[in-house]
Amino acid sequence: MAIANQTESRSQSVAADQRPLIRRLIAKPEFGPFVLLVIELAVFTAINPDFLSPLNISNTLVFTVELGLIALAMTLLMTAGEFDLSVGAVFGFSPIVMWTLFNQGVVSLPVGFVIAIVIAALIGMVNGLFVTRLKIPSFLVTLGMLLVVRGTALFVTDGFPQRTWNAGEQWIANVLVGDFYVGPFRIYMSLFWFIAAALIFWYILNQTKFGNWIQASGGNPNAARARGVNVNATKLALFMLCSSMAALAGIISSIRTSAANPNSGTGYELEVIAMVVIGGTALMGGRGTIVGTVLGVFILRVMRNGIVMIGVPGLAYNIFIGAIILGMMALHYGLERRHQSGT
Repeated sequence: MAIANQTESRSQSVAADQRPLIRRLIAKPEFGPFVLLVIELAVFTAINPDFLSPLNISNTLVFTVELGLIALAMTLLMTAGEFDLSVGAVFGFSPIVMWTLFNQGVVSLPVGFVIAIVIAALIGMVNGLFVTRLKIPSFLVTLGMLLVVRGTALFVTDGFPQRTWNAGEQWIANVLVGDFYVGPFRIYMSLFWFIAAALIFWYILNQTKFGNWIQASGGNPNAARARGVNVNATKLALFMLCSSMAALAGIISSIRTSAANPNSGTGYELEVIAMVVIGGTALMGGRGTIVGTVLGVFILRVMRNGIVMIGVPGLAYNIFIGAIILGMMALHYGLERRHQSGT
């Protein structure tokens, strides 16, 4: 009898261990985005089998990684309790800086690239100083910076795209956007930059002291300061990182398309924030997930591509995105309440 009771007790213990594990998996912020992405792929493929064709997959990846680079940096910034509305403007402005300097023979293309990234970092530093030193909400600061940067781009170019060029012989162009084929798939180097950034940012956020500072800065800034965290320096560094990544993404896009349009990146700031929120990062800070952001990036880009492939007018894209944001936010908060209540 004793042996039977022990056996039954072990069985109950194993079952109890399994149930919390399943609940923890479901409660993870990445679970909802993963399920949604799988459903998207299944639905679009069922309606139009060409959705998973090598050509369509290759084209989807090209556009995905450029916005994804910004979204990864935005994840860290939003985890720290801030966000940046100027990234779309920086995305369009930075290529103009680089190509203006290069086309006029002022500097070589690699030097122009470095100058553009440095200027973007300075833009981020200004954002960070206004937020941390003057205590102005990041919404207002970065909204003002969006107008300043976009206006500067339009003024410099008289509102017209930069003239075309041939960057094919430039080594930096090949490093950033060089392409090759793996079977029928066309792969751009920008995909590897995106993967590298995702791995590095995941490590920073989850495995380093700086990652703890980021989460503490967004979760409870006063408690973080009491524990010795330099909240202002942390946020300042993240604003600079966010602008720099936006500049990198814009330059990659300009090389790929052979054009630097002052209006490029319009609306990207909201789409990037949507990617991060859909992925499970808390809008008010304190919790972020790089894996969730990667899923969020693919959810929105697959949605944009898929609705066109199945014949839905592209102008309806925002309707779908708004519905996804509302649905995912409801799911995240519902799961979080259930997790906190222990049910």
